[in-house]
Amino acid sequence: MSLSSRLLKAQGLPLRNAGGAYQYGSQVMRVPKKVRGLFYQSEGMRNMYHVIVLGGGRVGGAIAKDLASDPGVKVKVADKDPKILTRLSAEASIGTIRSDLSDPQKVKSLVKEHDLVVGAVPGFLGFRTLRAVLEAGKSYCDISFFPEDALQMDHLAKEKGVTALVDCGVAPGLSNMIVGRLHTELDATREVSILVGGLPKARIWPYEYKAPFSPIDVIEEYTRPARYVKDGHVVTMPALSESELVDIPGVGVLEAFNTDGLRSLLKTIKCPNMREKTLRYPGHAEKMKMLRETGFFDNTPVEIDGAKVRPIDLTSRLLFPMWKLEEGEEEFTVMRIEVVGMKDGKMLKHIYDLLDTTDKKTGMSSMARTTGFPCAIMSRLLLNGEYQRKRVVPPETVGQDKSVFEKVMAQLHDRGVIFRHDTRAAS
Repeated sequence: MSLSSRLLKAQGLPLRNAGGAYQYGSQVMRVPKKVRGLFYQSEGMRNMYHVIVLGGGRVGGAIAKDLASDPGVKVKVADKDPKILTRLSAEASIGTIRSDLSDPQKVKSLVKEHDLVVGAVPGFLGFRTLRAVLEAGKSYCDISFFPEDALQMDHLAKEKGVTALVDCGVAPGLSNMIVGRLHTELDATREVSILVGGLPKARIWPYEYKAPFSPIDVIEEYTRPARYVKDGHVVTMPALSESELVDIPGVGVLEAFNTDGLRSLLKTIKCPNMREKTLRYPGHAEKMKMLRETGFFDNTPVEIDGAKVRPIDLTSRLLFPMWKLEEGEEEFTVMRIEVVGMKDGKMLKHIYDLLDTTDKKTGMSSMARTTGFPCAIMSRLLLNGEYQRKRVVPPETVGQDKSVFEKVMAQLHDRGVIFRHDTRAAS
């Protein structure tokens, strides 16, 4: 293969540049300066794409740094925290904008000069940010865990002729994508089970937990009613309910409890039994239920000595420092997806296992990697035109496209995020 052909083939992939040496998968090419521009000069592509990442926290920062590693992508990050912006600009070639992202009009103004927008805001801002970006006529790749139904914005995305990839993280995200892929391959899907969690390696009393992403979104997981499908009917249960102990290979015994992680799968996948549970060290769910039922997670103000205080604000002030993942503190992400269904008259069980840990070389947390990398990969596929559906697209729909699914999984593998896939007979 000629050098120019290899360069063109490499477009859109995470190209690591060190003095003109570009990495494509496991291959390294030394590229003369005069031909480096060929990476982004194929038909329909320009020399430079401009991407803005809304939210520069642990996951948003990971997405921004991954995208900024491409010579053909210029990245800016918008966030209200100057410390976050200073850190990111020091760590990578990233432009920064200090802005309050709670204002939809400001969001529209920020995104108007960019080719693609990436959403990494807290869940309570997610839906209004999605709407603002679509109204601005920009394509969007989002990881925000918001309670509203993103598919309500499908008409707006179609009207504007843009793509909105939502829930594009690890779970929801990769979990949905894998379910979508297997649902397409099977003749009939009978059962879906998703177990997922991010945990610190060190179990420190009293909570034995550290929040690897926005802590307020963790609280949202513990308060939002959990929906699952049983015998063809949608069942709604309190979050943290129906706790059970599970033995996870390579980790040990964890507890699994109901959370509202199926999301769009409830509408898009026809399957009589589907469930998603969050994994924590045993005993965590009971502690969280005690706090929730006592009212510590409530948003309604209570009066104390003449002053009105929201319980969730007090809880955040006291609890979140204890949940902070400190610099150098190791954590891991574990996920097991089981899908049972018929294929050619045989009942099969597909199992996808993921066990990912903090990258000791870069210090990047596993949750930032497993949540941020899928979003960065799909952002590239949008930029280079390899994914072009003009509508709101949930991750299971992405997974139904075999070519795109294989590209996502291959590029995750290149980054060290590796799934093990096993297929066996099921009763």
